[in-house]
Amino acid sequence: MLACADGSLYTGVTTDPQRRLHEHNTDNRLGARYTRARRPVELLWHEQLENRAQAQRREWQIKRMPRRRKLELIAR
Repeated sequence: MLACADGSLYTGVTTDPQRRLHEHNTDNRLGARYTRARRPVELLWHEQLENRAQAQRREWQIKRMPRRRKLELIAR
């Protein structure tokens, strides 16, 4: 989960969090459209799952959470 410069949170899936963070902050072609307009972004939280299917299910769960629950998850 990323914290954007405007205070919003962004959730995504990747196999390499540090590479993806760099892309979000620097690359207009590879960074997500959402984060391009909200730079810089900072990695707040991540978890590692066994496969991409599990990661995408977890991403869907997190995206459905209210902001308060996301902040509680980060605070753990």
